[in-house]
Amino acid sequence: MVATTTAVLIGVRLLVLALGILITYYSFEAYRRTGTYYMRNAAAGFGIITLGVFIEGVLFEFGGLDLALVHIIESVAIGLGFVVLLVSLRR
Repeated sequence: MVATTTAVLIGVRLLVLALGILITYYSFEAYRRTGTYYMRNAAAGFGIITLGVFIEGVLFEFGGLDLALVHIIESVAIGLGFVVLLVSLRR
């Protein structure tokens, strides 16, 4: 049962990581086309959120850290990414 749950978690995390990379890429491409600061910040915000997902998976699978601790680390990265997105929208 645990192996199945872990496999599903890894699969979902890889899907979220791939989607995050795509969103970050298209945001960056939009920034390159328009040159606007808000698209630059959007790309940075999505990149930080995606990095948080990646770091969580690596720390849990290979770092041997507790699941609660890696969730805290991921949540901090997601919160920071949301702050960058909020700043981008508020200017």
